[in-house]
Amino acid sequence: MDLHNLIVMANRIGDFFAAQPDRDEALAGIADHIRKFWTPRMRSELLAAVGTAAGAAMHEIVAAALVKHRALLEPAAAKA
Repeated sequence: MDLHNLIVMANRIGDFFAAQPDRDEALAGIADHIRKFWTPRMRSELLAAVGTAAGAAMHEIVAAALVKHRALLEPAAAKA
């Protein structure tokens, strides 16, 4: 899938969870949603974009969720 589209979708998820008053719950909610509903390939591509020029359009809250919950989001094969 196109990285731009992945970032747009992730940012929409981030916009939804950003309204939560508890930031830690928002970060966990973003990560949990992506873990449950995104394929391993989609998650890998998004994780690889964090902190790069290609991922510059990613909202801060999404990037923070990905960094904080990276271990939860990495596909099983990538953890080895």
